[in-house]
Amino acid sequence: MAREPGISLNLWRQQLGTVPDSVWDQIELDSLILAENGLQEVSERLGRLTKLQTLDLGHNKLSRIPESIGELVDLAGFLYLHDNSLSSLPASLERLTKLRYLNISENQFAELPGVVCDLVGLVELRATDNHLTRLPDSIGRLCRLRELHLRNNGLQSVPSSVGELHELRLIDLRGNPLTQLPEAIASLPRLDKLDLRWVTTLPWPAWISNLEARGCAVYR
Repeated sequence: MAREPGISLNLWRQQLGTVPDSVWDQIELDSLILAENGLQEVSERLGRLTKLQTLDLGHNKLSRIPESIGELVDLAGFLYLHDNSLSSLPASLERLTKLRYLNISENQFAELPGVVCDLVGLVELRATDNHLTRLPDSIGRLCRLRELHLRNNGLQSVPSSVGELHELRLIDLRGNPLTQLPEAIASLPRLDKLDLRWVTTLPWPAWISNLEARGCAVYR
């Protein structure tokens, strides 16, 4: 059965400073856009909007996300948290197992929050322009992931568990100080793009030629 069109509220770039209380009363909302409003906090009342499919909190000044985000268990579309001041994510996020797209780029993460690896419905993960120095082994749990964007971080290595991401099509590792890559990447059956541009510290693995021979585009 096709999903009926939802109700959207677009408050993009309205210079709100704070979210009006009336927003949290609109419990029929399917999409809520609050990007570029100078927000420093979001009310726990966010959890009332249980019909949301898209939530955009990008381009704000947030240092935390309310625990009540875990109430949005049917959030299956997009969650934009990019360009904020986040260094952690609430544990309750693990409940959003239907979520397909997550963007946490341009924040203050020193490592990929483990809770992200509980989001087993993710198809695309963007964590570019942070301060990531490691990825958890549990990243291999993201069995539906097709795109992994990690440009401009501090990664020196990638765990071999990425070899469990059998749906992966694209890995973007541009601008990381990599010193090694796991050979498990060569066995990813659907990989068609590996981006290693601006990586100057990596001894070139011999298995890269195997990837290229089967048609995977390797950018260096």
